[in-house]
Amino acid sequence: MALTEWTRSMEWLAAASADPGACKHEWQNGTTGVALLAAGRFWDVLVVPEELGLRVADLLDELPLLDRGPCLLDTRRRRVGFLLPPEPRTVWVGTGVRLLGAGSWIAAPAPHCRWGALRWLVPPDGTGTLNIPEVMEVALERCAGELSRLQGRAAPAARDRRTALL
Repeated sequence: MALTEWTRSMEWLAAASADPGACKHEWQNGTTGVALLAAGRFWDVLVVPEELGLRVADLLDELPLLDRGPCLLDTRRRRVGFLLPPEPRTVWVGTGVRLLGAGSWIAAPAPHCRWGALRWLVPPDGTGTLNIPEVMEVALERCAGELSRLQGRAAPAARDRRTALL
């Protein structure tokens, strides 16, 4: 990640913190390298089980015309979080799926962190690019179906727009 892109990414991500200066200081000089960021203002976070989230991240990576949004991996909790535009009326349904919006907080490493138990699979680019909910819906549905077939279960039927089935 080039220095200007890293700086832009850090500024963009730190803006979601209650104290952006302290957040940036922790990322650069702190002991944990992790800061708390508020969801719901600039972005929401769709949290899915790790196995499904990694498949979705791989699928999104294969779409050449798609500008992927940030994606965070938490190997300790076995979860993947995708940053989406904040939409308070959106409902995502599925086993192990949570949408973190206004009033929720996430722990996030510095944007350049691509190693460790908490790391970015796709770091923020600093321009505000987020994952597209409609694309996420299709990707989640497809990957959930693949996992269901691999595990010998039938995939659930689609219910509603922007409803991720897992």
